Amino acid sequence: MSEYQYYEFLAVDRPLSKAEVAQVRALSTRADMTATRFVNEYHWGNFRGDATKLVEELYDAHLYFANWGSRRLLLRLPAAVLPAKTASVYALDESLSVRTCKGHTLLDFCPEPDDGGEEDWEAMASWTLSVFIGLRAELAAGDLRPLYLAWLAGLGLWALADDDEEEYAREVEPPVPAGLGTLTGAQQALAEFLRVDPELLNVAAQASAADTEPRVDRKRLASFIAELPAAEKDTLLLNAAMGSEPRPGAQLLARYREAAMGDQDTAPDVRRSAAQLLDAAHAQRTGRLERERAAREADERRRVEAAEAARADRLDHLARNAEQTWGTVEDLIARKNSSAYDRASVLLDDLRAAHARTGDITAFEERAGRLREAHGGKPALMRRFDEIGIPHPRERPAR
Repeated sequence: MSEYQYYEFLAVDRPLSKAEVAQVRALSTRADMTATRFVNEYHWGNFRGDATKLVEELYDAHLYFANWGSRRLLLRLPAAVLPAKTASVYALDESLSVRTCKGHTLLDFCPEPDDGGEEDWEAMASWTLSVFIGLRAELAAGDLRPLYLAWLAGLGLWALADDDEEEYAREVEPPVPAGLGTLTGAQQALAEFLRVDPELLNVAAQASAADTEPRVDRKRLASFIAELPAAEKDTLLLNAAMGSEPRPGAQLLARYREAAMGDQDTAPDVRRSAAQLLDAAHAQRTGRLERERAAREADERRRVEAAEAARADRLDHLARNAEQTWGTVEDLIARKNSSAYDRASVLLDDLRAAHARTGDITAFEERAGRLREAHGGKPALMRRFDEIGIPHPRERPAR
């Protein structure tokens, strides 16, 4: 197919001003654009704007993909909601980069291009930011599964690149969020977008708690808020009243969870190395492929057995109605056309097998021989007799 590129931007926390809309409109006159959304498709040429800069300054999310395999998802969240240092522990260059810009944390999900194929392209062609934008709210609420998925995607690329195994041993997984075994729709879409290995995800989920709700102890939260400086609390209340900061409650909860995590005792010994995860995924994949192979072989055996049983029933029926079948063969030969000769040959072959099942093969050979002698002047029929192995009576070996 011809070249194709898709660009989409969303403004979530605030719409663009008229001046900002005009600024972006100057980059593309053909784009479908409102104060909160920009969409354009390119079949030749490229977008003139800087996607990264637009997200840094104006938009909260950006999606890009091309039919040669390139793809990118860029999310911007207030740093107070998702500090960069929290997200950075999940960053691998192959799948996710994290940085701070103008009070925001930028998450750049940019897996390496892949040839993909028709199936991969069909999945991409259905993507819009509406599929992924829920990730932003999940991250703001403290759900870090999207970040862990990005780390897994980078780890899978290591395995495909056959990197140094010592590096696998040194790399230890980041904190494992709850709910990896039950991803949300947006998270499942992200796993596909990042090409996360399903076996690797299954292995990772074994260390993931089932409860996905961030646990907030009301008394501990109240104590945390009470210890905040009065001026800071006044600022939080003012921002909430004026609407100058999006989701002030989420920001406060994010700060509380960060402080609570810092107070907890860490247990690095329960963290798995990259090598352990990759080895376990390989073992799971090998087991799955072996089970699938065994299932295919069992299905094939059942298919063959069923076919053999059906043929045996049909041959038994022919044996019970042999005279009628011989008559049908003679009627078909009398039509003197190719399709009738083909059907007659099939019936003769079945008659031979039916006689063999009853131990009466000599009777078949004698009658088939007489049939061949009677129609020896039909070359097309004789060729078919030769193909199914019915010799002339004079050619049959003596018994």
